[in-house]
Amino acid sequence: MTATAPDDATIAATAIVAQAESALAAIARAREAIGAVIFGQERVVELALVTVLAGGHGLLVGAPGLAKTRLVETLGTVLGLDSQRVQFTPDLMPADILGSEILDESTSSQRSFRFVRGPIFTRLLMADEINRASPRTQSALLQAMQEGHVTVAGVRHDLPHPFHVLATQNPIEQEGTYPLPEAQLDRFLLQIDVGYPDRDTERRILLETTGTQEAKASAAFGAETLVGIQRLVRRLPVGDSVVEAILDLVRSARPGGDGPVEVQTVADKLSWGPGPRASQALTLAARARALVQGRLAPSLEDVRALAEPVLKHRIALTFAARAEGETAEGIIARLAARI
Repeated sequence: MTATAPDDATIAATAIVAQAESALAAIARAREAIGAVIFGQERVVELALVTVLAGGHGLLVGAPGLAKTRLVETLGTVLGLDSQRVQFTPDLMPADILGSEILDESTSSQRSFRFVRGPIFTRLLMADEINRASPRTQSALLQAMQEGHVTVAGVRHDLPHPFHVLATQNPIEQEGTYPLPEAQLDRFLLQIDVGYPDRDTERRILLETTGTQEAKASAAFGAETLVGIQRLVRRLPVGDSVVEAILDLVRSARPGGDGPVEVQTVADKLSWGPGPRASQALTLAARARALVQGRLAPSLEDVRALAEPVLKHRIALTFAARAEGETAEGIIARLAARI
């Protein structure tokens, strides 16, 4: 009796499983390396990893001194990404980020313009206190974050691949700041809220960061491995129930959203809501979170856990709803509870 040769689907599934096992080991090394430097904040670290593994950009929002900048620096080291930091200030200009053309007089025969690249030409850009720059400067990131290239003086310049923006924002001090426009907020895959550590974690921070030696991050893998994991994320299967849950959640978070009466009541409290990019973000993030947690397919729990980071910066409440004490977190929690 002759053995039946495996079909193409079986071979492909076997290859995905083998690639996934390698990816899971790499992700475990990355989490261990980050944990040696960033104490506590497990959910923040997980969401930051999900953002990068899904190929997106993240907005870290939190009070000063909560290690937002340190987390971004650590991610760059652990994931093997060359990184640049830009401190956003009111006088920062677009050319300070993108670069500019200068007159090159190095040759005596003729003069020509030469493009000098700005700090955006890196694999991981940390935009520190992004809301301190003017809207004109903030808009310099729009094309880069969505399309992976920038245009200067009518000439296209491609950015390195992968390219990620991890921005920080202080929600407390609003003097001298400019709110991020909705179009730019929509380009962030997740909004990651960074809270205060618990007592035990803060005790560990005190003991391990005020001595003569401080822990330093080490590389877990390189950019090529990261690109391979990002491709794997897009190949992970998504069940019909998860797809329907994502559609129900995103569509119910829009003004006049479809669904039962309780959903329409919630939707009446919104002045605007998420577009299809939110559905895409939630699908990719759910796949990445499943992989970070050691699974090969997303579940409804992933959708519930990611509902707030994906939707919070993509909805706005009406004035009447805010006057009644409603919050974006409360609205999203009610919608996510229906899943």
